[in-house]
Amino acid sequence: MQKIEAVIRHYKLEDVKNALTEAGIQGMTVTEIRGFGRQRGHKETYRGAEYTVDFLPKVKLEVVVTDEDVARATETIMTTARTGQIGDGKIFVTRLEEIIRIRTGETGSEAI
Repeated sequence: MQKIEAVIRHYKLEDVKNALTEAGIQGMTVTEIRGFGRQRGHKETYRGAEYTVDFLPKVKLEVVVTDEDVARATETIMTTARTGQIGDGKIFVTRLEEIIRIRTGETGSEAI
């Protein structure tokens, strides 16, 4: 089992969610976050004063999948979230040691 965390543009969330559902990936957690990478934010002007916006709004999507579904899920996220511009985001894949469903006590892949 592996956990996929993807930091993506907020307006791509619905497209990625729908694509993952069509690919057979069930369940996800979404968190609104702010951050920056290589682009280091951008400059804006407010009432004549220029200032730098360092932290840009992003969305973090978390999905837990079986080892067999990792490649399909990451490819789906990557192709759907890609715009070709700086700031498209990142995908992190982490191996999970154990998963336990609180309600039933199921463990492992049955708990996904």
